Amino acid sequence: MEIKKGIYLVFGAGKSGVAAAALLKEHGADVVLYDGNAGLDIAAVSAKLADRTARSEEIRVIAGELPDAVKKEIVCAVLSPGIPTDLPLVEELRSNGAEISGEVEIAYRLGRGKVYAVTGTNGKTTTTTLLGELMKAVHEKVDVVGNIGDPYADIADKQTDETVTVIEMSSFQLETIEEFHPQAAVITNITEDHMNRHHTMENYIRCKKNIVKNQTENDCCILNYEDEVLRDFAKDVPSEVVFFSSVRELEKGLYLKDGSIVFNDGADIREIVKTEDLQIVGLHNYENAMAAAAAALYDGMEVSDIRRVLQEFKGVEHRIEYVGEFDGVRYYNDSKGTNPAAAIHGIAAMKGPTLLIAGGYDKQSSYEEWIDTFGDKVYRLVLIGQTKEKIAEAAGRCGFPAERVVMCEDLKEAVEYCKKNAGAGSEVLLSPACASWDQFDSYEQRGDLFKEYVREK
Repeated sequence: MEIKKGIYLVFGAGKSGVAAAALLKEHGADVVLYDGNAGLDIAAVSAKLADRTARSEEIRVIAGELPDAVKKEIVCAVLSPGIPTDLPLVEELRSNGAEISGEVEIAYRLGRGKVYAVTGTNGKTTTTTLLGELMKAVHEKVDVVGNIGDPYADIADKQTDETVTVIEMSSFQLETIEEFHPQAAVITNITEDHMNRHHTMENYIRCKKNIVKNQTENDCCILNYEDEVLRDFAKDVPSEVVFFSSVRELEKGLYLKDGSIVFNDGADIREIVKTEDLQIVGLHNYENAMAAAAAALYDGMEVSDIRRVLQEFKGVEHRIEYVGEFDGVRYYNDSKGTNPAAAIHGIAAMKGPTLLIAGGYDKQSSYEEWIDTFGDKVYRLVLIGQTKEKIAEAAGRCGFPAERVVMCEDLKEAVEYCKKNAGAGSEVLLSPACASWDQFDSYEQRGDLFKEYVREK
């Protein structure tokens, strides 16, 4: 990557921004780390920069208003995932001729080795984690980064040609890619999400499809055959397409057959693993396992090694995570169910009568399809957060009885209600169908607090 003369503005002082600023400075760029929050703790940000580069004092940190003198010198704006590309300041910089990029794109240009990328509305974290475990079984140096938690920019300078990077990509990160080129790309599914950011499904889908924009015929794209958007998209993919399905047998690809995940290469059918031997359950998790296995097969991994890793994998925290049984009630943490489509899987996994805790930050989602899956299983809908009134109204339209809807001020009150009203043999599920940002820093914090409240005496 050629470092141009002029200012590289890293927009957003969270962990992605700090990592990108440090990486660019190490490569000799003139870096300004900028955040629109005038109350930003600049000393704390500077300390984080110092942990990453010995040249941290050369990085200017600006909060609040961006001076016009700085704007004029910007040659590249590196956006953190949370910064919309249609923000007025971004539009102004673009009109001034600045390149608009992102942390992942910059890290990719400065990194080395193979890249396997995973995106999708739901299932991408489980699939990324599982693919990372598969790669670690056969490769000496594997980095698992991206939307899953660790910035790509933090490790790009430490990579070699032998490194395998497994990266979870959000639609926000895919918005700003130009050269990013994964050898294997996975799209687990595409359903409505982040409408407050992308405004239309067409924009959201376009961002997701960017994952293959630089692929060639030598690469691989792994798609869910049961997703109509992806099935139609397959004809436009420049690389080899491998489908997976949890519903039907395929002429070529991975699918479920007689209680096993199998791979049909077009000539022979090989069993990958029996589903009864997996520690993750549910059709959605079998799909995640198929997607990860398909990427491992592309990598050349032996079926016996794939089987062993799949059997050992225990799932990810905050995704239909069993918390424990207290007074005969089983509690589950599905805080990562941050949209209605993901939360549907949480409901499907429950076996008994369920008290469902839901609600949170409003991403302009619709909730009717999710509520229609409640059936007789959900006997109390316990609502919190910014969307509680909106969900209650949707529940009414779907015929869910108003007397079974409970409004609570916060998560702690919701858990206390469930403890008092859940009978032995029932289940309590936190599966919000919403993001966490109205009352929490992240879905992880929300899930951790849920577990803490559940375990309190």
